[in-house]
Amino acid sequence: MKYGKAIRDNIPEIIRASGENCIVKTLPNDEFLLEMEKKLREEVDEYLHNKSPAELADIIEVIYRIVELREITLEELDQIRVDKIEKRGGFTKNLFLVETSS
Repeated sequence: MKYGKAIRDNIPEIIRASGENCIVKTLPNDEFLLEMEKKLREEVDEYLHNKSPAELADIIEVIYRIVELREITLEELDQIRVDKIEKRGGFTKNLFLVETSS
């Protein structure tokens, strides 16, 4: 079976332990970043399909790796988040925009 996607570090060993063979390759950071961005969409779609907390954890793990690959610290990312909250607010009020008019 062909996959062509980013996988977690221990997946090859898990596959081999199950008695199957697999072919993996190590990508350079710039190529892996593109694959992780695809993985983010995959994990979000999986969460939207089954609403599993495990899928939320996978989304966070993918985001952490994207942050590393983009050479941003988690502290910098969190500061960006806080700045956006200060300027535009968070999502705590459950607001839903229906329409605007002029």
